[in-house]
Amino acid sequence: MKYNKLGTSGLSVSEICLGTMTWGNQNTQQEANEQIEYALDQGINFIDTAEMYPVPPNEKTYGGTETIIGNWLAGNQNRRDEFILASKIAGNGLPYVRNGADITGKTVTQAIDASLKRLQTDYIDLFQLHWPNRTSPHFGKHHPGHISFTDVDGEQQTAGMLDILQSVDNAIKQGKIRHLGLSDDTPWGINQYVKLSEEHNLARVTSIQNEFNLLHTKDWPYLIENCVHQDVAYLPWSPLAGGVLSGKYLNGTRPQGSRWCHAQRNGLFRDTECTHQAVSRYMQIAEQNNITPSQLALAWCKQVDGVTSTIIGATSMTQLKEDIDAFKVELSDESLKQIADVLRDFPAPF
Repeated sequence: MKYNKLGTSGLSVSEICLGTMTWGNQNTQQEANEQIEYALDQGINFIDTAEMYPVPPNEKTYGGTETIIGNWLAGNQNRRDEFILASKIAGNGLPYVRNGADITGKTVTQAIDASLKRLQTDYIDLFQLHWPNRTSPHFGKHHPGHISFTDVDGEQQTAGMLDILQSVDNAIKQGKIRHLGLSDDTPWGINQYVKLSEEHNLARVTSIQNEFNLLHTKDWPYLIENCVHQDVAYLPWSPLAGGVLSGKYLNGTRPQGSRWCHAQRNGLFRDTECTHQAVSRYMQIAEQNNITPSQLALAWCKQVDGVTSTIIGATSMTQLKEDIDAFKVELSDESLKQIADVLRDFPAPF
């Protein structure tokens, strides 16, 4: 297993991060336990979760994934230091989570305490903001004209960031969390947090996780370049684009129990004709290399310059083993050229 530096944190994380968002919906406690045990045995030392998991999020299952991880930790109290645990505070818009309110210093404190209780641990290694208070160009909102940046009050947003940082800094001093991370944010968001931490001598953002995959490369090159030079770890989530890069959804197929059979909070925005055309070509490249389409997508993602750790998720042990094995694959120059050709033809298929 290869390990990389997690930004300015001083932590070393495996190039694979075990995602958990299906635990409590598509996966049971026993299945989650098996995934944790197997991942740790393979050298994975990085696990990512969130207070709003499992997905699709709803009031009934809210906090369920953290509870599952907490149950494992309660039964394995001597193993807490074997992995770096990351969780996330939900942003605005979910009425059953703090009445759908913005993230503030006060809600950060509330969320940390609640997550620690569910996780049955004394500290969270990486506490992340799941999405910013302002609307960000994620979840299919990255095309020109979809959102308006000029409608955002930058000073007001910056003041909110300072309030959040002050609360995070206090939690770090109390030993409840160790480091701060962002999610679904932008270069402006990263740089505002970095600037504020320097100006006020507060905790510094150490990572960001955004969607990044063969169908969604908008963070390359500008955000990733920003991460490299700001020493902020870049953590791709959904490297299989919600599973579509596995090829299992081609021609309208919906395998029983798969994610696309469940109602999605943001809809099936990846389900486009261009998506399926691109996936068909990636499947051909994978076949030529005697690997699965999922392994092609993951092997490509991990070799992108600036990627620190790729967040994978699986609903079965077979999928998990397949995905972990992908990180042993080294794509040839010819394969990378073929992939680049598809990327040029389908730069933003959804």
